[in-house]
Amino acid sequence: MTNFVFLQQAPAAAQQGNPWTMIIFLGLLFLIMWLFMIRPQSKKQKELQKFRDSLKEGDRVITIGGIHGKVAQIKDNAVILEVANNVKMKFDKSAILRDTSDLEQR
Repeated sequence: MTNFVFLQQAPAAAQQGNPWTMIIFLGLLFLIMWLFMIRPQSKKQKELQKFRDSLKEGDRVITIGGIHGKVAQIKDNAVILEVANNVKMKFDKSAILRDTSDLEQR
């Protein structure tokens, strides 16, 4: 019977530990998450915003909807794309995804 009492008390003693171990573990977990998830995403967002700010007339781009076009005019927060001969569409700057000018030249 004494062995049974001893076994019941052992897990309770094992659960008591240094609280700093858990704090350090959570800190390392957050650091790893920041390095592999948050930082790359914010870097990508900054590069995309820099690209959108540097748009100029004549650039060939793709929108987030997959529409290919050539920048005909840039207004404050809008871009007018020429998607075919004499067919122009107005998009918000945030809808421009990437530049394809270098792909068209190949």
